[in-house]
Amino acid sequence: MPQRNPIVMVDKILDAEGDVAHTGLTVTDRNYFLEEDGRMAEPGLIEHIAQSASAFKGHKALLAGEPLPIGYIGEVKKFHCYVRPAVGDELTTTVTLGAEVNGVTLMTGETRCGEVLVADTQMKIFVE
Repeated sequence: MPQRNPIVMVDKILDAEGDVAHTGLTVTDRNYFLEEDGRMAEPGLIEHIAQSASAFKGHKALLAGEPLPIGYIGEVKKFHCYVRPAVGDELTTTVTLGAEVNGVTLMTGETRCGEVLVADTQMKIFVE
């Protein structure tokens, strides 16, 4: 964090309160993870969820007057992809931050396109 081109996978924070945030991404034809069939590859969904958590952590740091942290994926656990989103799809992701120990935060993420569940996962993210 902050995300840099060409791999910007969050284009808005919709809301953030307590340990839960909602982020958004509009899938464009310039998306780094777009495959030849016009759909996002599964690693793109993992990156989107991780960047959603990172953006949330950055938002919290800004509110606290702290410098922006740098975040890394530590572990991806129980990832499920139900639908690969296509160009033009509007993704909404809910991230819930859990316990934090020595800079490692447990989190869950769930991505939807409208009412359709696209992907969900649990992750450990490392923030320094």
